[in-house]
This record gives sequence, C-alpha cells and structure tokens, in this order.
Amino acid sequence: MASDVDTAPLVGRADLLREVRSALLDDLAQGHTAAVFLTGESGVGKTRLLREVSARLREGGALVLTGSCLDIGDASPLHPLLQALRRFDAELTAAQARTSSAVRGLLQMFADETGGPDGAGALLERVSRGLHLIAEGRPLVLVLDDLQWVDRSTRQLLLYLLAGLGDLQLSVLAAVRAESLQGAHPLRRVLTELRRLRTVRVRDLMPLDRADTEQLAAAVVGRPLAAEAAEQVWRRSGGNPFVIEELARDLRDGRDGLSDTLREIFLARVDALPQHAHAVVHAVAAGVEPVDHWLLAQVVRLPEQELIEAVRAAVAHRLLVSADDGYRLRHRLVAEVLVDELLPAERSGLHRRYAEALTSAEAELHQARLAHHWRLAGEPARALPAAMAAAQEAERLHGYTEAHRHWSAALQLADAPTGGPLEVDRAELLGHAAEAAHHSGEHARALALLEELARDNGMSSCALHIRRARYLAAAGRSALAETEYERVLEAPDCTPRERATAAAHLAELLLHLGRYADAGQRAREALDLAAVVEGSTTEVVLASSALGFSEAYLEDPDAGLAVMRRALATAERSGRPEDVAFAYLHLAELLTGPLNILEEGVVVARRGAERVAELGLGRTWETRLLAIATNGLFRVGQWAEAEKVVAAALRHRPSGADAVELLLARCRLSVGYGDIEAADRDLDSVATVLAGGGARHVIPLLTLRAGLAMWQGRHDLARQAVQRGLTEIRSDDVGILAALVWHGLRAEAEAHASRTVAVDETAVRRLRDVADRVARKSEKAARPVRDVVDGFLALCAAEVGRLNGNDPELWARSVVEWERRNHPYPAAYSRLRQAEALLARRSRVATAGKLLREAYQVAQGLGAVPLTSEIKTLAVRARVALDEREQPGGRDATESRSADDELAVLTAREREVLAAVAEGLTNKEIGQRLFISERTIGVHVSHIFDKLQVRTRVQASAIYLRNGRG
Repeated sequence: MASDVDTAPLVGRADLLREVRSALLDDLAQGHTAAVFLTGESGVGKTRLLREVSARLREGGALVLTGSCLDIGDASPLHPLLQALRRFDAELTAAQARTSSAVRGLLQMFADETGGPDGAGALLERVSRGLHLIAEGRPLVLVLDDLQWVDRSTRQLLLYLLAGLGDLQLSVLAAVRAESLQGAHPLRRVLTELRRLRTVRVRDLMPLDRADTEQLAAAVVGRPLAAEAAEQVWRRSGGNPFVIEELARDLRDGRDGLSDTLREIFLARVDALPQHAHAVVHAVAAGVEPVDHWLLAQVVRLPEQELIEAVRAAVAHRLLVSADDGYRLRHRLVAEVLVDELLPAERSGLHRRYAEALTSAEAELHQARLAHHWRLAGEPARALPAAMAAAQEAERLHGYTEAHRHWSAALQLADAPTGGPLEVDRAELLGHAAEAAHHSGEHARALALLEELARDNGMSSCALHIRRARYLAAAGRSALAETEYERVLEAPDCTPRERATAAAHLAELLLHLGRYADAGQRAREALDLAAVVEGSTTEVVLASSALGFSEAYLEDPDAGLAVMRRALATAERSGRPEDVAFAYLHLAELLTGPLNILEEGVVVARRGAERVAELGLGRTWETRLLAIATNGLFRVGQWAEAEKVVAAALRHRPSGADAVELLLARCRLSVGYGDIEAADRDLDSVATVLAGGGARHVIPLLTLRAGLAMWQGRHDLARQAVQRGLTEIRSDDVGILAALVWHGLRAEAEAHASRTVAVDETAVRRLRDVADRVARKSEKAARPVRDVVDGFLALCAAEVGRLNGNDPELWARSVVEWERRNHPYPAAYSRLRQAEALLARRSRVATAGKLLREAYQVAQGLGAVPLTSEIKTLAVRARVALDEREQPGGRDATESRSADDELAVLTAREREVLAAVAEGLTNKEIGQRLFISERTIGVHVSHIFDKLQVRTRVQASAIYLRNGRG
C-alpha cells in the first residue's frame, strides 16, 4: 500500500535498511543464497522499504529484478519473475545487447514451455541457468512484493533456488502482508521450511514509535506539529506510516474528518472478518481501552470458546492487539470508521451493556469509564455521580489535568436535559472545575469558570477575591492580582483566616515581583495572622519562604536560607502539592540568582521539578523549576545541558507566568547562540503575556531585547529598550537593574565604536546616575548580592571607559570579578574588550593575543556565535592566530593528536548535531529530533564547521565517521 506523498522521507528504518543490505549483499559469501522476508500489516511501509533496499543493492553492484504477485491465485504461473524480466529488459540500452539477449532468451523459453514429461524440475533448472546468464557473474537479487498472493510455481522456484539447487548466487527480498496469512495459507508452510535455512531471515516490520511518527508527519506537513496535533496523529495512526501520511496530508491541506481512502481501507478489513470477530471489533471500538476479557465477554455475550476464536481472528487480521491488560484496536481510526456504521440504538445499547457490566464489578475503580458509557448510553443522571467520583479520585492522586477533564464533563452533564432535577450543587462543580483548571495550567479557563461562579453568587466576596488573585498571578497579570489581595486585607468583613491567606499569597507575589522589602513586611504580617488561626500550614509555608528570601537578600543569607529550608521541610510534612512547589521554587531562585550558589541551585531546582511532577504539577511548577535550572546552567556555561532542560520543559506546553519564565530562559540561550529569529519570537510572546507584569520579568525582557539588538547592530533599538526598563523602579532586585544598566552603557559604547549612531550623552549621564544608585542600594544588601552587583558595575565602569579612551585595566578588573563568580560568558566578553583596548594602544600585543585565544576558547565551547564572530574579527584585524595549532610547532601537535581529540573541541550538543548530520538529516529534521528550532541547528552546524575547520557537511561527516562514531 503506497501513499502518494512521494516526498515523505523514510523514517525509523535506518537500522533495518543496513541489516537487509548486509544480509543480502555485503555479508553474503560467494556462491551462496540468502533471503529476507518482510512481514507486516498493510501500510506499514513494506513496499517503500523494498524500493529503498533495491536502490542500495544496485549501488552495491547487484543486479536487482523486481516483480509483484497478483491476487488471482495460481492462474498466472511465475508471474512475478516474468514481470521482473520484462521490466529489466525495457530498461536495458543498446550497449547491453548481450544481457538483453539472455533476458529475451529466458522469456522465450517460458513462451515455448510445453509441459513435457521432464516436468517442473527441468523447468526450474532451465530458469536457474537463464538467470545465471543474465547475472553475468554479478550478485542477483530477486525482489518480490505482495508475496501473500504468490503462485504455486513461484513458491517452488523460491524453495529450489534458496536451497542452493541452482548454480547461482541469489538473494531474495520479499514483502508479505501479515493479515493475509490466515489458516492453511500455503505460504505459511513455505516460510516455515525456509526459516530452517541459516541465511533466511523473517522480519516483522513494526509500526513507527511516537518520535518517528511525529518526524514523518512533520515532514509531510512541512513544519513541526503542535503538541495536540502530534498527539492526535499518534493516537489515530498507531504508528502506521501510510495512515500517518494520509492524516498529515489532511492536516496540511486543512481537511477535517477522515479521508474516504482511509475509511474504505479500514471498512474493507473489518468486513473481511468472520461474523463473531466483526462483533468483537465493534465492541472494542465502543469501549475504553484496554478492554478486559471479562468485560468484553459481558458485552458481546458469546460462549467463551466462540469469543476466544473471534478475538483470535481479529488479532490475526491485525485489527486487535491482545495484551495482559486487555484488548486494544491496532488503529484508533477503526473506532472512528465504525461509529458511523452502527445505528444510534445499536451504539447506545453497546454503551449501556458496558455501563451495566462495570456497575456490577465490585471493588473496581471504573468511575471514569462508567461516566463515559452512561453518558453515551443517554443516561446523564447516572453519568454525573460517576464523573464527580472520577474527578475526586484524580485529585486524590494529584492528576489535576484528568480532574479538570472530569469536572468539566460533570458540568456538561449537570446542564444536560434529564427529564427531572439533579441533586447536585452547580456552584460546587464550578469551584472544583476552576481549581482543577488552575492546577493544570489552564489559567484562562480557570478565570472564566471563576467569573461564572461569581455570577451565580457561589462564594463569599473575600474568598472570591483571593481565588481571583491566585488565578491572575498564575496567568502573569501581577498588578491586578496585587489589587485583589489588597482588597481582602482592607475589607472589614473578611475573616482572620482569609486575611492570613491574602497576606501570605501577597508576600509570595511581591517576592516574585522583586519587591523584597515589601515581601518581608507582608510575610511577617501573614505569620502574625496565621499564629491565631488553626490549620494554617499553607500560609506559614508561603510567608516563611517569602520572609527567608527577603532576609537572605537584604540582611543575612545564612539566616534566610535556614528559614527557607524549614519552610520546605514543613511543606513536605504537610504534603500539599502547591506548598511543596512554592518552597522549592523560591529556594532554587535564591540560590541560582542573588546568592550565586549556582551548582547547588541547579540541583535543588531539578530535584524540586521531579518532586512536583510526582505531585501532578508538571505543566505549572515543574516548568518554572526547570526554567530556574536552565538559567543556572546558562550562567555556569553549560549551555548544551540547559538546552536539553528547556526542551524537556516545553513539552508541557506551559501558559501564563509559567510560560514567561521558560521563554525568557530559552531566549537567553538564543541570544547567546545568535539565533535572532527564535529570540525575537520568544520576546514577542513574553511581551504579550506580560501585560501588567512586574519589574522582575519586564527588566530581564528589555535587557534581552537590548542584547539582541546590539548583536544585530541596532544600537538605537538597544538604547530604547534600556530606557524603557529604567522606568521600572519598584524592584529591590539591584542585580537585574545592574544588568540592564550595563546593556545601556554597552549600547552607547558600541554606537561610539561603530560610528553608526551618535552617542546620547544624556542617556550616558542618566545611566551613570542609575549605576551609582545601584551601588549605594547594594550596600544594604547581603554580601553575595553585592558580589554579583559588583561584577555588573565593573562592566559598567569599563563600558564608560570605552567612551573615554578604553582603559584595559578596567576590563582586567571585570575579568577577575566574573572569573571569581564562575560566569564564563561575561568573563570571555571582558577578555575580548581588554584585548581590544591593549591592541588600540599598541601595547602588550602578546598579552592581547593570549586574551583573545582564551576568550575564543570559551566562546567556542559555549556555542556563542556572535561573541565568537567578534573575537575572530578582531583577531584577523590584529593578525592574531586564535588556534594553538596555527602557532609555530602546532602542525606536529595536530598530527600527533589521537582521533578522539578531533571531536573534543565540540560541545555535547554539537556532537549530537554532528551525529545527525552524519546520518544525512537536514537541519529541519535534526531540529525535529532534538526539539529545537531549525535556525538554532544552523547556528550549531556553522559552529561545528568552524571548530573542525571544514566547509561542507560531507567533510564534517567524514571526521565524525573517522573518529569511530559511525
């Protein structure tokens, strides 16, 4: 079964391709025979694989004859061989007259065959001699498609030739449709006999796995699929390549529903089933997979032996899959096809039998299935309590995404016409659905449900303000959230518990906005209020985390960390998922940010991410914690590892504030790599989400915008971004403000150096004033915070020096500051500028060369393409050799290096990319495999070329293979 998507790549079969070629050609001894039989369901890619293998065998010097069997029984003896010979003869040129004569002689022999007394054995011997003449000493491969329809004569020929009875080096490659080999099919006996031969292999071609399914679908559509679309293609196709291509083409062309081609294919396969097997497939299609055997027995109501035979037939026809946990359809598309083949009464009857069977199963947790079947049986009153029970069970197990789905279903059932009143509190349903949506990261949905609850007067005013504030904060709308909390604290009718809750959450929000002094004040207020309220563990955890962070930043790091660690221990004892998440988040933020204890901070962030994932908060809190880990890895120079972490987090498809954290983390990498398009896209996304956001996100956003603009040579845009950032004055986080000021002064220094934009002296004066204020303000912060700020202030002073003669000593101090803090990127940047200043003064040229080489080595290792480019430009201008191999005596050192050293210059991520390049993948295909953008892959490839000193992908692949990685 071939798809008409001719351009679709062959995916997931590389290992099998190599194995088949080796078995039929490379590893086959002279004068021996071999065969590979590929079995598999329709559409799994057997015909495509035959074509690909045939092409590789021809490249290896084999003579390949290809034919197909016909579905007309034994009416056409030796048809596939005759067809193969005729095709081959048509391809021959005048220069191949000898071969053509041999082919036509064999064809004539078939035409003259009279069925004489010497019988079939003589015919087979003459065929063998004829093929020997055609091969002319070359290995001969006979490729046969649809072997399930092979005629008797061809079966005998295969047995004869593969048994080595003919004087011929022959290989056979054949494809067999597995579902056709039922009962006493004659080919089953032939394959059984051939399996005894050492050189015969039978390989069952399995469906593609999920990753390969996404890769194939993306290739057909022409772009990576959205997560929801990829999930749908995987679920509906079951990994069948033909079905994947059909579904992907429908996606690409904007067609809804199921194509007529797929519908007819699956209906034909179901219609070919015996009667009872037909009923079994219909029943499984209506069920919730996997369908247990006992449950199927109660639904189809067949005697046990007849049921087993029916299931066996459905499995043999490749429509059902049997496993220890029950039965599944091989392709969920079958369910979509069959749903329209039943009358409504038949469908509802099946679902009613399922529901009744599940109801009778004692001590079994079938609430979700029960709700599903009662609903489709047309019994919403019986489905509703089951849906509510399923939601509560999901929440108990921290499955908030599933709980959200069940509560939403319960709401729909409560609103469905039932002919009588339902004993259910709709406001309670709304409240549960809103909270589950919030926990699962559906922030807009949570707010919409909350507003509906407010219209129904379903909760008190104070409780409504608190919940709305929580949802707004999670959605990234911080200013509105702060207002809601303030209303609770100012309202005279709010209870002490509500006020304690509002104060604790407000402290956490202020911490998130970088207003650490305000956060500490609100945290103390919350702890005082919680002291007189029983059962206020959540409030104590939130307030203690905020207070500890505030103290660690502004006063005593050790004392603050101790408070935060106690808060984490309290949260773990309480077991409430959000409490644990809050405590881990702020501890990891403090370590990787202000305190600059990066390695421990990354460990805490990753440990916390694993913990909250166990608690069902993967899309929200795990995403934030992985963003913190990414930032820490970025700062210590582990960019390749940071890329992997951010890619893993993005699979959760976060939204709101969770997405902001992650997109900013990814954008730092993109700016460092020089992937302008990806960085620009992420910054636009963050700006859209951050309406009403605080300085803690806005200032990094504008800092990154300025850095990106400078690499583009747009110093005016960088200036504008920095000036906008300076209006955000409510943050106590002097570290992010110092980074912004550095970018502003750097933009002016770059403008001065490039002479493309006039220096704005007013802006310089304002930036210097802000830098002085930051220095004074940092004096009130803890020592680790002052250390980080001092590093940025050293950069600021050196950038001002670029405007006034460029003093290399200022850059030397900056190098020391950043080296001491283990931040390789700003240290490499400072070395570049120090070398630039030395060369401008024509002094200490050797020192400048050493600085450039050190900076170049760091930038290359990070993959920092723009910084590398600037270093190389200065080195060329100053005639400085950046690679030690270019120094005197370097040639011998290069030649004596071991093979492994060739790839040692690459980062882990670059080695991954190079391995994919060596496989022959395009940048788009590599990006799909590694979950990063095509443009970023292009950056990596360019960097690989530079490091390996090659110009083409072929040269780079050769180095990879030479190093034994192939």
